[in-house]
Amino acid sequence: MPSFSFRELTRRLAFGALMLVSGAAWSADWPSKPLTLIIPFPPGGGADTIGRYYAEQLSGTLGQPVVVDNKPGAGTAIAAEAAAKAAPDGYTLSLATAGQLAILPNLAEGLRFDPEKSFVPVSVVASIPNVIAVNGNLKATSLQELIADSKARPGAISYSSCGNGTLCHLTGELFKSLAGVDLLHVPYKGSAPAITALLGGEVDVSVDTLTILAPQISAGKVRGLALTSAQRSPLLPDVPTAAEAGLPGLETSGWFGIVLPAKTPEAIVERLNGEIGKIARSPLTAERFEQNGITVEYTTPEAFAEIIRNDRARWGEVAKASGARIE
Repeated sequence: MPSFSFRELTRRLAFGALMLVSGAAWSADWPSKPLTLIIPFPPGGGADTIGRYYAEQLSGTLGQPVVVDNKPGAGTAIAAEAAAKAAPDGYTLSLATAGQLAILPNLAEGLRFDPEKSFVPVSVVASIPNVIAVNGNLKATSLQELIADSKARPGAISYSSCGNGTLCHLTGELFKSLAGVDLLHVPYKGSAPAITALLGGEVDVSVDTLTILAPQISAGKVRGLALTSAQRSPLLPDVPTAAEAGLPGLETSGWFGIVLPAKTPEAIVERLNGEIGKIARSPLTAERFEQNGITVEYTTPEAFAEIIRNDRARWGEVAKASGARIE
């Protein structure tokens, strides 16, 4: 055990008190320069829509520009690692997803971030259900027809997801498990390239967000077979829920939330949570999000932390049952 002289101990205590005082003042001045919001997907898709909207709104409420930084790849791990390594000064925000903090840790080893210890949850800001859709490569006009075709040709039908370890991916694996079918998973670096692959015939099926698939289904470019939500969406009134389509249990809705690097001052977390709450209650937010099939959400930091813990346990069971892994 090291020992200190009384003079040294006094000096260290004084230094610690100085740091606390300066830290409080520093938090009170926040923000005094532009901020960055990391989004774990490329432009286009639900996450980008949500992230850019909140960046725009926070720029106004905080009085400083919030610059979007898209960092796709590695099943959202690249973005998570960048956010985890950022200085805990409140100037780097990250749009976290259910896939990033609840699913990916169950599928991959050697991640350079900890879903609990690397971040401070601020608030869930939105949620979006997924949709199962097919293109002209398949004749299926219902979920049950897709299941029958998949059972008749094990491994011959492919499905795209917005990336390994994402909610799109695990929703596809849950579908395979519940339906007892074998589909070939083809991951892409985001929803936009995944849907491009579906439209181009590179894959037969897509499991992706309502935001990205609704326009394609409404335009008749692909066929929507089922929504992974409890109720139908006004954007796709003719597309049944998975339960209505004969596959109860396939109910997944991906949340999106704002997190900060661990050890960010509590005063900054509370201020940012309050600003997000104002944005969430704005009629403009509800209107903008509803147009894209997005549900507005808002939570306390503590409630968000509990959601992450509960969802990680839930998706851990799905990952174990499906055998899905990321090398």
